[in-house]
Amino acid sequence: GCGNSALSHDLHELGYTDVTSIDFSAACIAAMRARYARCPSLCWAVMDIRALAFPDASFDVVLEKGTLDVLLVEETDPWHVSPQAAAAMRRVLAEVSRVLRPGGCFISITFAQPHFRKPHYAQEAFGWSLRHAACGDGDAGAFHYFLYVMRKGQPL
Repeated sequence: GCGNSALSHDLHELGYTDVTSIDFSAACIAAMRARYARCPSLCWAVMDIRALAFPDASFDVVLEKGTLDVLLVEETDPWHVSPQAAAAMRRVLAEVSRVLRPGGCFISITFAQPHFRKPHYAQEAFGWSLRHAACGDGDAGAFHYFLYVMRKGQPL
């Protein structure tokens, strides 16, 4: 779910010109195509993260920034996620694992703390390693966010 974030364009400007962005909203994707029409190497597609239309082993990197949080937004207890939400998360992560090439990297950026997110990511079935780091500007009043990095083909 790229939404209307400038991240894809920012990556393009940093030299990552082969960037594919997806969102379930056709209106959003149309707006992003128009906004960044001057960058023809940016690819925009309407797609559901639960059923990616890409072939197996299509990507070196999959990056999500807050998209997975949507799957858990209606949960009332982060310690006890509903079976439906857990299944949705597994379905999406299985799709991410499927489209990653061997040695590929899945990067997840979220406010979700490790004790809530790691149980979803740390599953042998996905075939990846897991590391995480807390990020923030060091200001005591600032919210920290978390960076999770999974490497396909490395041991959990």
